[in-house]
Amino acid sequence: MTMDEIISFVAGLDDVLTLTPEPGDGTPEIAWGDTFFYYSPDGVVPQATQPFATIMTKDYPGDDKSELDRPEAFRVNVAAGKETFVRWTGHSPRDSAEYTDDPSASDVVIAHPVYGSLGWLAIKNPGERTDETLRELLHTAHQLARSRYERRASAKSS
Repeated sequence: MTMDEIISFVAGLDDVLTLTPEPGDGTPEIAWGDTFFYYSPDGVVPQATQPFATIMTKDYPGDDKSELDRPEAFRVNVAAGKETFVRWTGHSPRDSAEYTDDPSASDVVIAHPVYGSLGWLAIKNPGERTDETLRELLHTAHQLARSRYERRASAKSS
């Protein structure tokens, strides 16, 4: 899948706010060109929450093992949740540091090299092998983000 195909797929899910920082919009330069997906029925970046998925186009400090500073390289990161994380990796998120997935491998599902302990999965350069899987993971992450949003909204109205 290309980045545009991924962005289009996620944009087709209900109540998604897609942000792709660029020069002049007030975001840190390091985020320019990356994409962040939030569940946001009101179209505003939610406070005190993380995106449910991201597309990274470059290495970040402390997260360079995926070798994203190469032409055409990108990585999709998905907050998959514990159950889905275990199903894909065979271990719990808190044990992810004990396992050594190759973050530079393309078109395979791995524990996120930095945020695996939080239940995040990653796919560098998703292709034919992971196309359907990535769609399922993004749908699951979207549903989890929606559930968190609804719980918070319900707690505020109580």
